[in-house]
Amino acid sequence: MIPPAPVPAPAPLLGVNGLPLPKTPRTAAELRQQAAERMVAANPTHSYMGKPQDILLAIPVLEVELHADGSIKRINVLRRPGQAPETLQIAIEALHRAAPFGDVSHLPTPWTFIETFLFNDDRKFKPRTLDGG
Repeated sequence: MIPPAPVPAPAPLLGVNGLPLPKTPRTAAELRQQAAERMVAANPTHSYMGKPQDILLAIPVLEVELHADGSIKRINVLRRPGQAPETLQIAIEALHRAAPFGDVSHLPTPWTFIETFLFNDDRKFKPRTLDGG
């Protein structure tokens, strides 16, 4: 008797940005972690994962306000980089490519997170969240 062939696992559902659909974050910290991971996944040519260089090119800081479904409602600039001002737009576009960030309707309001972008001389970023920050 021939054993039945294994059933392959279903492929993950993909969102409009080609990323797997986001998980529903259980906490604000989980939301921030998932958002940082999605930013890197959605922006492979604009991000890096190694140790940041000692002196960074630019460090924009953005506050992201979400709708209940995890889509972006508003992005507020908390820190503009003193040099390489174009990195601010790179960071904003990276957030939009990575959204949505999961259903946040069950979390306390406001549905926001802050991310610091560590830009190296190649104008590639690493979310500080993924650097232990």
